[in-house]
Amino acid sequence: MEMTKEPLLGKTLNELIQITADLGLPKFTARQLTDWLYKKQIGSIPEMSNLSKTTRELLAEKFDLGTAAPAKVQVSVDGTKKYLFTTVKHQFIETAMIPDDDRITVCVSSQVGCKMGCLFCMTAKQGFQGQLSAGEIVNQIRSIEEATTVSNIVYMGMGEPFDNLDEVLKSIEILTSDWGFGMSPRRITVSSIGIVPAMTRFLAESEAHLAISLHTPFDEQRKSLMPVQIAYPIAEVVEELRKHDFSGQRRVSFEYILFKGLNDTPIHVKELSRLLNGIKCRINLIRFHPVPGTPLVSPDEETIARFKEQLNDKGIFTSIRASRGQDIYAACGLLSTKEQNLKI
Repeated sequence: MEMTKEPLLGKTLNELIQITADLGLPKFTARQLTDWLYKKQIGSIPEMSNLSKTTRELLAEKFDLGTAAPAKVQVSVDGTKKYLFTTVKHQFIETAMIPDDDRITVCVSSQVGCKMGCLFCMTAKQGFQGQLSAGEIVNQIRSIEEATTVSNIVYMGMGEPFDNLDEVLKSIEILTSDWGFGMSPRRITVSSIGIVPAMTRFLAESEAHLAISLHTPFDEQRKSLMPVQIAYPIAEVVEELRKHDFSGQRRVSFEYILFKGLNDTPIHVKELSRLLNGIKCRINLIRFHPVPGTPLVSPDEETIARFKEQLNDKGIFTSIRASRGQDIYAACGLLSTKEQNLKI
């Protein structure tokens, strides 16, 4: 039986320094490796032409590059793409590419499935199937057609990023370091339902933006939508955020999916204003795209617009996120669930 080789993609500079030291290679080899891994679109170790043949053979004995092309691609009439990747454990994850004028935003997954059980989320219905490595996260950016033109990255795909924090932080290090992709952390946003200890660590160890899934300011109502409210009430999440300074370039935002007759009333506007008072933030309103097995539906456009105006009148900058890719399984988790069901 052939031994599975360890992937190089997803390794940090320090890890590559250790690998090259263990192999008896010069220290500068690690920098050469980061250049090939993160700045050049190569497909195999033998293509690392400034490494000696002996060095390449030595690396290839134990390692492979670790890149993987998408298994499928769906293209929307609006230009949005959904890439389906197969993980090393032969599961499926989704990555979305969203073009918008001069911006190319890539929405990456951090887990296979999710254990958080949010009522409105298709990924939650898959259950938790596994963690993605930093390499598998980075591969979602490196291996798509638009890899060299990506301007923004959002961790808003499948999974809860703060439930896989070590690998998420490692992937952000690769994306933002000068030896990696060299992106500004201000081009990266990580979305979470609000796991407070991990959120605190993320804010201390990263400069990327933070987005919190809010969806309702009321405790019991949020429990019915998001079980995490039992362990980490939104009031506790907000109280922790008050300890951090968001007056500079770093942003905190709140994602708010609107559900007809549930969380779209003036009472919700009033309570949101009270809850978020004193925090420099914005609210992104999101239209709900129905998923199988939930009774929830989106309010009409007039209600959405009115809710936005009422929040703006309260001094909370609020925008409505454009719906994209409606013709290609827009809701996160639909495409991978469909593909997973084909295997059963």
